[in-house]
Amino acid sequence: MPRPNLQAIRAIYLYEMGRFFRTILQSMLAPVISASLYFVVFGAAIGGRIDQVEGVPYGAFIVPGLIMLTVTTQATSNASIGIFFPKFLGSIYEVLSAPVNAFEIVIGYVGAAATKAFIVGLIILATAHLFIDLSIARPFAMILFLLLTCTSFALLGFIIGIWAANFEQLQLIPLLVITPLVFLGGTFYSTTMLPPFWQGLTLLNPMHYLISGFRWSFFEQADVPIALSLFAIAVFTVVCLAAIWWIFRTGWRLRS
Repeated sequence: MPRPNLQAIRAIYLYEMGRFFRTILQSMLAPVISASLYFVVFGAAIGGRIDQVEGVPYGAFIVPGLIMLTVTTQATSNASIGIFFPKFLGSIYEVLSAPVNAFEIVIGYVGAAATKAFIVGLIILATAHLFIDLSIARPFAMILFLLLTCTSFALLGFIIGIWAANFEQLQLIPLLVITPLVFLGGTFYSTTMLPPFWQGLTLLNPMHYLISGFRWSFFEQADVPIALSLFAIAVFTVVCLAAIWWIFRTGWRLRS
């Protein structure tokens, strides 16, 4: 088996990370400011009316959901934009004709997008400490969930970037699918607060398992078993990898 072209992976990764730091206002400050507004509105205003949720202060309870809301959209958007622009400008053909295989291309683009989302997630976590008293029961599990989420949604974003034919399609799935599912997956509430019918309906939402597992790492409380959350992330990641494998095998949307 040939050794991976580490120089090619490094070149793609560093180029994408450089774009992240060149657009620091949009890439980092914008999501942090948005998350801070959520903390003010939901943590202070609504938190004054809702004292606790499952024994956790409401301001702290919403932190895992807000981090998931941000990192899923950031990982998806960064990966989709990263591969869309080379495809849009035609420079993707230079990458495809270079001595770089599909695995190395995916590692470079997806790795950079996941890193960006992970950094933003940690910054939002640090920002949360400015507004509320927050402790993490299982920090290693929290890091693991955050890494898995960033990676899996970066893979999804890579697929979206290849599928999208224009800028409108590029934002279609993150805005109309991912964000609503995160909001309805228990970002600001526990599913135990819902009527039985809506509790059952929420179980069909894949984002619910991510938020529940991530919240467990903070408070050791979850709406679904932690093993089920990990299984959901694993299945989602495998499906994305299979889709990317098929894209490169068939050349779908990569060939003119």
